[in-house]
Amino acid sequence: MAPSYADVETGTEIPPKSYQATRLDLVRYAGASGDFNIIHWNERAARSVGLPDVIAHGMYTMAQAGRYVTEWAGGDPGAVTEFGVRFSSMVPVPDDDKGAVIEVSGTVAEKLGDNKVAVDLVARAEGAKVLTRARAVVRLR
Repeated sequence: MAPSYADVETGTEIPPKSYQATRLDLVRYAGASGDFNIIHWNERAARSVGLPDVIAHGMYTMAQAGRYVTEWAGGDPGAVTEFGVRFSSMVPVPDDDKGAVIEVSGTVAEKLGDNKVAVDLVARAEGAKVLTRARAVVRLR
C-alpha cells in the first residue's frame, strides 16, 4: 500500500529492495529498448574493450531505481512526476544463474507541497554506488 503524503516526513527512509540482473534480463532489455550494444551481451567483446565482464545497460540500472520508487508509490508509474540520475559506475553481470544484484534504497528529501515529495535514491551493485544524484518527485495520495 502506498504511503500518504501525511504519512511521510523529510528524512523518512524507504526500506531497501534488491533487483536481480541476469544475462537473460539484459537480452530482454536490449530487445525492448533497441540497444543491442555488444558489451551488454558478449563477454569476449566486453573484455576486449577493457570491461570486467558484460555490463548492464545504464538505462536498465536506472529503470530498476524507477521501479523501486514506483513500487513504493503503490505501483502507479504516473505518480512519479520527475526522475533523473547520473551514472557513476558499471554493473558487471556474470554469466551464471545469479547475475548481479542492484540494491536500491531511498529517503524522502523534502515535502514539496501539492502532495509531492522529493525522494533521494541510492543504487549499489557489489558495494559500488552505480547511480548518483538520483532523485524522483512523487505525488502521493
